[in-house]
Amino acid sequence: MISYKIVHDMPGRMRIRYGSNVFNKLQSHVLLDDIMQWTMVNSAEVNYKTGSILFCFDENKRYDLLHQLDTLDLSYLKDINEEIYSNFPREKELDAMNQQYKKDIIKLIVRRYLLKWLLPTPLNAVYTIYTSIRYLEAGLKSLSNFKVNVSVLDASSISVCMLQGDFNTASSIILLLSISELLESYTKKKTKLQLGESLSLQFDKIWIYNNGVEMQIPMQELKKDMIVVLQLGSMIPIDGEIVEGDAMINESSFTGEPLSKHVSIGDSVFAGTLIEEGKIYVKVRNLQDESRIANIMNMIDTCENLKASIQANAEHLADSIVPLSFLGFFSVFALTRNLTKATSVLMVDYSCAIRLSTSISIISAMREAALMNVLVKGGKYLEIMKDADVIVFDKTGTLTNALPVVQKIVPLHGYSREEVLKISACIEEHFPHSVANAIVKQAQIEGINHQEEHAKVEYIIAHGIATSLYGKHVVIGSDHFIFEDEGVIKTEEIKQIILDLQKQGASSLIYLAIGNELVGIISIYDPLKEDAPYVIEKLRKTGISQVVMLTGDSRYGAQKVAEQLQLDDYRYEVLPEDKATYIKELKQNGHTVIMVGDGVNDTPALSNADVSISMQDSSDLARELADVTLVSNQLQEIVRLRILSQELFKRIQNNYRNIVVFNTSLIILGAFGLLTPNISSLLHNGSTFTISALTARPLLSQEQKLSV
Repeated sequence: MISYKIVHDMPGRMRIRYGSNVFNKLQSHVLLDDIMQWTMVNSAEVNYKTGSILFCFDENKRYDLLHQLDTLDLSYLKDINEEIYSNFPREKELDAMNQQYKKDIIKLIVRRYLLKWLLPTPLNAVYTIYTSIRYLEAGLKSLSNFKVNVSVLDASSISVCMLQGDFNTASSIILLLSISELLESYTKKKTKLQLGESLSLQFDKIWIYNNGVEMQIPMQELKKDMIVVLQLGSMIPIDGEIVEGDAMINESSFTGEPLSKHVSIGDSVFAGTLIEEGKIYVKVRNLQDESRIANIMNMIDTCENLKASIQANAEHLADSIVPLSFLGFFSVFALTRNLTKATSVLMVDYSCAIRLSTSISIISAMREAALMNVLVKGGKYLEIMKDADVIVFDKTGTLTNALPVVQKIVPLHGYSREEVLKISACIEEHFPHSVANAIVKQAQIEGINHQEEHAKVEYIIAHGIATSLYGKHVVIGSDHFIFEDEGVIKTEEIKQIILDLQKQGASSLIYLAIGNELVGIISIYDPLKEDAPYVIEKLRKTGISQVVMLTGDSRYGAQKVAEQLQLDDYRYEVLPEDKATYIKELKQNGHTVIMVGDGVNDTPALSNADVSISMQDSSDLARELADVTLVSNQLQEIVRLRILSQELFKRIQNNYRNIVVFNTSLIILGAFGLLTPNISSLLHNGSTFTISALTARPLLSQEQKLSV
């Protein structure tokens, strides 16, 4: 069995390496698919070139991961053949596209030189005129619309050469333009396809109703006419018709209407809409996995509102520079009376490279973010992410784990700590919610056997639980339930104990009363995510000037978290509308604001932020509204996204400089007759493709990824 080496190891993140040539590209896809089935793994990346695997995993299950690796035998990968491509349609499409583009380029070159050598000169001239028609038509069309753009420039270059009788140069220019178009198209399609592949990983499973049983299946196995089960909080992933049930559907993402709509049997529902109430069974009419991805890609490419302003500016700048190329052409011709020198200037423009490299940079950055488990819904948000100076966090589920634990137990009136925990766990286990689970789990940790000795329990929604024990009335629950509804006396001593527990950072307090007398208080604490302090420190180093927390929790619980994280500001006991108001105030004061949240109560604030980020376990509504969605619950991904956005715009600015320097050099050399039009065109088109290809490289180095 092939052994591996651990090359990087930190809590929740590990990279191992088997060595090069251990598995190929196709086998790496199968291996990744298998690894993602491991319960301790949140995400993974497999690099077939280096034979390495990067794991993001539950840090409490490191031993389980190592055990799984020790028992992993890679020999099964040898049996993988081409049939496995059916499980990876996008990879198959990418490989097919690679082969097709290679064939197309070879065909262009072979046809050009075969015709040049085989056809007599007059026929070559006729063929050149024929192949130039589409460029001439595009240029004339632009002129008829009063636009002087790249199409006009290309048409002019070809026309000048043909008017001089230099059909060989004109033919070479047409060949270079054809190859350039082909390579530009290939680069953009490849980048978009890879982004689409990354995005498609986020839509993986769905519930269906089959033969009287509700079951979960992979999204790729869903077929037309199957029955999909959808209920409260679900995002609808397909188009279909309701065959059972009724619901209130929020179609704002589909129709723009803010009010929910009642639907029942026979009504149609659409992918991307949200169920706010009810449960429905939907017969699949149109599979939406692929079309949803296609819509996202189309949105990224065409929606002006989602383009980064630098991308829009690049496109406008590209067209505005073209007239300068004509000015250079006429100036050189006026000074030298040499049409060849003037034509060499005409062969070069800045616009193609600026437009293409900027577009590819942003699409590549979005793909790279997706590979880091961060889904960005438009290039616009990468730009804002770079410029943001304030980040606002919700507390519960964002900075904390939303998995409460017992912090302290205070026994009263002669009861021991063990008795309070035993009775509380015995009662709470009947109605498991997060706080009840914390109490029951604490009893298990301490080995306390809490056998049932009480009568039937009654659950009072949003208040607590009532029962009887040894003939006495027993209640457990909130402050309001115990002291107001049940009339248990809150003495000054109890008030002081409550205050002390709150100052210690209690998220909530659970009270146990027996026979109308308080016998114990259990302090519940929602611990911080382990990476929260580190992430906030890193965000400050990237230029974030203010880190703020907004929470509906009590003052002391919020204060404890704010002190632990050394926050610049925090607000407690805030309502959802208060969070939104605070975000608006920050923006009115000139700040660019990132908001990170996970619940329905965070959605007003998310909607008002410049960039909104939702977590993996966020409500469907929060994920739908968010501009950025973290596919993992690791806060480090926010830091990586921030650094990625900064590196993106550094690259774009570097590209601008390189394009201007190189193309200006070509223009000067052409004006002095040191470059022929043919060579000038070759170097210009070659540089455009080279810069665009280099732009598609990853923005973050391996060291940068591992340092976050």
